[in-house]
Amino acid sequence: MTTSATFRVVGLGEVLWDLLPSGPQLGGAPGNFAYHAHALGARAQVISRVGNDENGRESIRLLQARGLDCSTIQLDETAPTGTVTVALSGHGVPAFTIHENVAWDRITATPEALSAVREADAICFGTLAQREARSRDALRALVSVAQAGALRILDLNLRAPHWQREIILWSMSAASVLKLNHEELATLAPMLQLAGDERECVVQLAGRYGLVAVALTRGPRGSLLWTPRGIVEHEGVAVEVRDTVGSGDAFTAALALGLLAQWPLSEISDHANAVAAYVCSRHGAMPVLPDALQAPFLAPAQPHRS
Repeated sequence: MTTSATFRVVGLGEVLWDLLPSGPQLGGAPGNFAYHAHALGARAQVISRVGNDENGRESIRLLQARGLDCSTIQLDETAPTGTVTVALSGHGVPAFTIHENVAWDRITATPEALSAVREADAICFGTLAQREARSRDALRALVSVAQAGALRILDLNLRAPHWQREIILWSMSAASVLKLNHEELATLAPMLQLAGDERECVVQLAGRYGLVAVALTRGPRGSLLWTPRGIVEHEGVAVEVRDTVGSGDAFTAALALGLLAQWPLSEISDHANAVAAYVCSRHGAMPVLPDALQAPFLAPAQPHRS
């Protein structure tokens, strides 16, 4: 496979261990996003914080082994590496118990982290790493220094009770790209007084917040992708689901690279759905993608700028 290291992407937020019924797996949406973006040809790194403990050291070791730049993963001497207890339904849909007072609640905006964001073509952040004031302030400081033309991707990632209305409103206003699932849209609709069906709500969100792209994932019903170029709906890819952990993050990575490479919307949609479906067919959030899905993302002469 031919890949391009033209695009630099950064995941901001939590790195943690998903404690699945099948055993612990490295996860956290920003780490998952960066891992899949790297697999798709980007120069990817993670800004997070882990404990100076066995779980933290193993997190860094595994991410480095998978090709990620871990120079902006901070070590905390007192708080432990984050963990999440994951229970799966009969259809592989996860329910999360996200443990508190952990290292990624204490992320700081270090000079190295600020530099990484300034150099990025795309950054991805969510609401979970904003649950505590220290990491919330750091994340917002980091997002604020992204270059004007960078994709500022909000993967909404609502995990009750770890979000507040103010966090959602700030995050929406800071984003240029929004990725959310159908359940999150159902939460947003009354909060933001959105009216109509899913398609109409997506268009309203895009217009209200000046977004350059909105991706709505619908589980087995596929997805809807909006940009000013139009709307593409995808019926989804049928697979035998092992678990859905990390599939949305894989979708977001493919979306980001497709937008940066200025692919046609239908091709972005096809590829993002295929990558997400493959992750659903495997245990854990970071399976090795088959060569057929590691499509080249070759930069045009003028990369995407909003």
